[in-house]
Amino acid sequence: AKDALQATYHDLEWGRPIRTDAGHLRRMAQEIFQCGLSWRIVLVKTPALKAAFCGFDVSRVARMGTKDVDRLMANDQIIRNRRKIEATIHNARVFGEIAATHGTYCKWFNRLPAQRAGEVAALYPLFKQTFKFMGPETTKCYLMGVGKIGQAHEPTCWLSA
Repeated sequence: AKDALQATYHDLEWGRPIRTDAGHLRRMAQEIFQCGLSWRIVLVKTPALKAAFCGFDVSRVARMGTKDVDRLMANDQIIRNRRKIEATIHNARVFGEIAATHGTYCKWFNRLPAQRAGEVAALYPLFKQTFKFMGPETTKCYLMGVGKIGQAHEPTCWLSA
């Protein structure tokens, strides 16, 4: 890693399973906000993003509306991209819909098959159709980042399995 912040993220978070819906929303939001930016920027801004998005509490984020988006757009501590902010709120609403049917987002997510290449490939259109701002590359990074699919670490990495 290039610096201590990125090393800590790599060593303690990247590629490790997430056990809470809020944790999944945070990781998905990080991937969304990272699009077009460096990971360092996202990691530096993550504490402010966490505060701005109510600790990524799914139900609280899902209730955010236009005034909240405007307030977030005025917050110079976060990445101020309206489409990314709106996508995070939309995705929290989808998490809630999934939880209403499956108990929690985590239960739904953990049941998604991802052992074979065809199963992994099927996840890309599923995420693109279900969530906002989750194209194939963002979805791939999210799935690797939360330990759903392999290859999160380079073969020479000490965490490579």
